[in-house]
Amino acid sequence: MEIILKKDVEKLGFSNEIVTVKNGYGRNFLIPQGLGVLATESARKILAENLKQQAKKEEAEITAVNKIAEALPKLEIVIKAQVAEGGNKLFGSVKNSQFIEAIAALGVEVNGKFVKLPKIKELGTYDAEIRLHRSKSINVSFKVIAK
Repeated sequence: MEIILKKDVEKLGFSNEIVTVKNGYGRNFLIPQGLGVLATESARKILAENLKQQAKKEEAEITAVNKIAEALPKLEIVIKAQVAEGGNKLFGSVKNSQFIEAIAALGVEVNGKFVKLPKIKELGTYDAEIRLHRSKSINVSFKVIAK
């Protein structure tokens, strides 16, 4: 089932984006909550017209996103985590909030809803996927070290 999102939905997409979801998720959650509408032919035409009108607004947004995208790979992101005695294993795991705080401490603001981290249970270097805009996604490497 294809849905046109009316609002940003975490781990699914941004507003005015067409996404494919399972029928039950679309009918029972997205549409009743007002988060999306069914992607019919007429709804797609309306969306295309709205996107044309928003194109100029998005140009400024895209330039801001590109500045952030250039700055992120240059940062040396380090997350300190508590480690079990005499090993590499962490107590718990590294969460999105810890990653967002580490980036914010370096002076870059990122929306936490659009950050995907792998499961982190040990010390080491990892990659995080950050979706900055519907047209821009970036992979950023970071280190997890012991406190």
